[in-house]
Amino acid sequence: MKSNWKVMAMMALLSSVVTLAAYNLLGFNNRDVILNEATPAQTITGRLAALTGDGNSNTAPGDFSTAAESVTPMVVHIRTTMTRTVRQQQQVPDIFREFFGDEFGGQGQGRGRPQRQQGQASGSGVIISKDGYIVTNNHVVQDADEVEVIMTDKRSFKAKVVGTDPLTDLAVIKVEANNLPAITLGDSDALKLGEWVLAVGYPLDLESTVTAGIVSAKGRGIGILNRNMQQDDPKADTPIEAFIQTDAAINPGNSGGALVNLRGELVGINSAIASATGYYSGYGFAVPVSLVKKVSADLLKYGTVQRGYIGIYPIELNSKIAKEKGLNVGQGIYIDKVSEGGAAGAAGLKQGDIIVKMEGQALNSDAQMREIIGRRRPGDVVVVTINRDGSERDVKVQLRNRNGGNEVIKKAEATTSATTLNSLGASFEDLSAQEAKHIGVSGGVRVKSIRDGKLAETDIEEGFIIVKANGRAVKSMKELQAVMASVKEGEGLMLIGMYPNSSRMYYYAVPV
Repeated sequence: MKSNWKVMAMMALLSSVVTLAAYNLLGFNNRDVILNEATPAQTITGRLAALTGDGNSNTAPGDFSTAAESVTPMVVHIRTTMTRTVRQQQQVPDIFREFFGDEFGGQGQGRGRPQRQQGQASGSGVIISKDGYIVTNNHVVQDADEVEVIMTDKRSFKAKVVGTDPLTDLAVIKVEANNLPAITLGDSDALKLGEWVLAVGYPLDLESTVTAGIVSAKGRGIGILNRNMQQDDPKADTPIEAFIQTDAAINPGNSGGALVNLRGELVGINSAIASATGYYSGYGFAVPVSLVKKVSADLLKYGTVQRGYIGIYPIELNSKIAKEKGLNVGQGIYIDKVSEGGAAGAAGLKQGDIIVKMEGQALNSDAQMREIIGRRRPGDVVVVTINRDGSERDVKVQLRNRNGGNEVIKKAEATTSATTLNSLGASFEDLSAQEAKHIGVSGGVRVKSIRDGKLAETDIEEGFIIVKANGRAVKSMKELQAVMASVKEGEGLMLIGMYPNSSRMYYYAVPV
C-alpha cells in the first residue's frame, strides 16, 4: 500500500438461503447460541436451481438479485454515541505575545489541556443468530456510550456490547429481540480469485446498499491494525491481518457489514479501504469469515478470544532475504528465534528452520500464518512442514496460551493480563544510550505519539521520557511492559519522567 494512502475503516454484508446446519456455541448465559453454517458449497447453477424450485434455473450466474434480496434484512444500521478526549490549541493572550513573543508559555503548551466532547458515528452489522446477536467491527462500537441498531424494517433497538477483539477488528453486540433473520456463515477458504461477491451495508449514512465486485486477492496484510502496535515479543498479542481484497464499492459507514458470495453466504466482514481520498477507490478489505466464526464463538463462550501462540520470531522470506541468509528456499517463514518455553521449542523447532507449509497449506506470507493460527485455541495441534538443511519434515506443534499453558484463559485472567503498552493509546521507543547520557539518566522510554486512549486523558505531551513507572525504574519498553502487566483492572499507573532539554521531573497519574 502506498504510504500516502489514507486507510479508513468500513463495511458491508449479505446473507444466504442455502441448506443450513446448526452451529452451536455453548456456555453463554447458560444456554446455546445457534448460528447458521452452510453445508459444503454447491455449484452456483445447482444452487440457483434449488432457489427456483426446478432443475432449469432461469437466473443467470451473473444475476445477483436472489442473494441481495435475501441478505439485506440481515444487515443492520449501527449508530453510536461516544465521548472523546480532544486537545484544544491554547491561545496566548495578545498582551503577553507583544512582550514575550509567540513562544510564551514554554514547551508543550501547543497541545492544550484535554477536553471531553460528545460525538456520533455510523456503521453496519450482520445478524448471526435469531435471538439478536450481531457481529460488526470493533472500531464501530469501540468506546461507545450508547449503541443503537436499526433494522431494514425501521425497528430500532438499544444494543449492548458482548465482547470486542481489536486484534481482528471484530465485535459482537446483542439486541433483545427474537425470530430475527440470521445470516448463513460460509467458507472463506473456498473463495477463488475472480469470484463474484456482494457487499451490503449503510455507506455514507444512506439506506441499505448493495454493491458487486470480485475477489481481487486473499491473505492481504495492509498494516491498518498493527501500525500502532509494539512488536518485540513473540508471545505478544499481534493483530491478525489476512484480509480478503475486493473491488466491490464500499465507503465510510460500510464498516461491520458483510461480504457474501452469490449463494448469500457470509464470507467476510468488510473493515477497511485503501484510498487517497478516504472514499471508494477500488480497494476494499474484509476479515475472512473463518476468523469471524472463531472470534465470535470465543466471545460468546468464554467472554474473551482464546489465542494460541506458536512462540517464534518470524521473518517472511523473499528472494532478497533468502540471498542474504544463504538459503535455497525463497518462500515461507524463516524462524529467526524460538522463544523460551514456547510451543515451537517444545516441538523441536529451532532457529534457521523454514516453515514452508502449515496444515498442508503452502505459506506465502506472515499474515497467512497468523490467520491459520488465529483460528485455533491453546491446546490445538497444528501440523507444520519445515525445511531444515534442505530436507522437509512434518512437525506437530501444540499451541500454548500467553502464559505458556494449554488451557483456555478465563475472562478475568485475560483482563488482568491484557494491560499492554498498546492500551495506553500511544507509541513508544527506547531511549538511546547517547540520549540517556546526555540528559543524565541510565535509560528510559520516549512517548513517540499519542492517539485516542489513556495517555490522551492526561497532560502528557509527545516526547515525554518515562524513567519510572509505579515506583520501578524503567530503562526500556520491555521493563515498562513488565510494569503494565502487573497493573490490575481499576488500578492506576504513576509515570515519572522529564521532557527533552529539561531537568524538571513530571508526575502523571494514568487511569488504567
